[in-house]
Amino acid sequence: MAAAINAAPVPKSVRCAIYTRKSTEEGLEQNFNSLDAQREAAEAYIRSQRHDGWTLVPNHYSDGGYTGANIERPGVRQLLADIEAGKIDCVVVYKVDRLSRSLIDFAKMMGVFEKHGVAFVSVTQQFNTNVPLGRLTLNILLSFAQFEREIISDRTRDKQVAARKKGKWTGGHIILGYDLDAAAGKLVVNPEEAERVREIFNMYLEGTTVLEMSQRLDRLGWRNKQWTTRAGKLYGGSPLRRCHIYNLLANILYTGQVKVGNEIFPGEHEAIIDQNTFDLAQARLKENAWTPGNPHRVKMDALLRGIIYCSCCGSGMYSTYSASKERRYRYYVCYKSQQKLEGYCTTRSVSAPSVEEAVVESIRRVSVHPDVLAETALLARQRLAEITTGLREELNATNGRVKNLKSQIVRLRNPEATRLAEINEQLTTGAARAEELRKEILRREKQRIDEKELRRTMESFEDVWKAMNLEEQRGLLRQLVEKVGYDGRTGKVTVSFKSAGVKELVQKEAGR
Repeated sequence: MAAAINAAPVPKSVRCAIYTRKSTEEGLEQNFNSLDAQREAAEAYIRSQRHDGWTLVPNHYSDGGYTGANIERPGVRQLLADIEAGKIDCVVVYKVDRLSRSLIDFAKMMGVFEKHGVAFVSVTQQFNTNVPLGRLTLNILLSFAQFEREIISDRTRDKQVAARKKGKWTGGHIILGYDLDAAAGKLVVNPEEAERVREIFNMYLEGTTVLEMSQRLDRLGWRNKQWTTRAGKLYGGSPLRRCHIYNLLANILYTGQVKVGNEIFPGEHEAIIDQNTFDLAQARLKENAWTPGNPHRVKMDALLRGIIYCSCCGSGMYSTYSASKERRYRYYVCYKSQQKLEGYCTTRSVSAPSVEEAVVESIRRVSVHPDVLAETALLARQRLAEITTGLREELNATNGRVKNLKSQIVRLRNPEATRLAEINEQLTTGAARAEELRKEILRREKQRIDEKELRRTMESFEDVWKAMNLEEQRGLLRQLVEKVGYDGRTGKVTVSFKSAGVKELVQKEAGR
């Protein structure tokens, strides 16, 4: 009898879609144009991956004559729709900037891709999220997008600050005691809830502790503010816990004022609490706040809050402290170890600074790995070139508009003063923008990115880290780290990174 032969496993089919784009319509009428060349290169790449089950979907996703500065393109819309419908497993492009020249738009699309398990491949740049290094470079690229988003956020925040200084309501969760007058765009007093707010302030000033207040309000059935959004979604209505009561007592909105930074401005809304009552409440809150020798209430500065867990039992760990007259000692404690039930965890508490230092050291080691440095430098150079190209395109378009405006002035016969002033204003704005673009292009062209410079930057990570405040450190940590495990039996700290590429890199280094 012939021996059975084990057949090679059939690779899982990977349905690949090709996206192509050209910024202008010039040359599209030719039999073989830029879009055809991009598609041909992508098809060849897909054929080279047939051994991994890659197949080409028949649909064409193409945008001829569309800028990459936004995603308002029919080809992109159809591509995203088919991804949502589960028809695509991988998107292949000739070059990253064919998909988008905007970091923010690119990050949004990568979010859609990741949500639906779709890989992204750039043929000419060796950018493939099917492999660990590709996923790592994607993580680095998205960090650039995060920086751009923060700049836009700062601009939006400036506008909100200006509105708040005028006492206007700029949005957010509506607080207990007020309703939102959508037509007027301001807060109006809710009489029934306002009485409850006044009662909470009175209880606190009469000496009731916040814990006792929380228990009493729960028995009375009092709840947090509840409201319905324009979309019909219900928010709020949860029991009033200690954190909610502390926030309520410290909220200056109840005095009819708004706080912007350290400054106070009159608000457009009516007061619920008089200034004297509010000041007395703030004085008592300050008395009960933590100071050396008076540890009534502590704002915990736990860096790993929400991401650290016990490796022994899988339970989360929370931050706590012990205090002497001079200082506090911070710890992380396993939730299950405190339950004292059958089968409870025996992990002991661990010093918070020692765990946090181990996590930071792990990040520092990964950041200076040669593979990470090389890929980061390459990606940074590519992005710099793409940004410069985009700036030049905008400069050409701006110069064209300026030239057109000058021609309009020449052609005008007996121009109306209003029309002439309007054209001159547009001309001034265009010329100023062109000068800004020229300066920015010059600045970008002077930038040089090499691995030695990048290594020096990465090696100064510790100095940068120390210069950050706690919130900035926590924000960076949550971008890079998925979770941190602590094993009370061995004292070992393990760090799981969000990037699969970093995960494999750490495992590889650990095995050496």
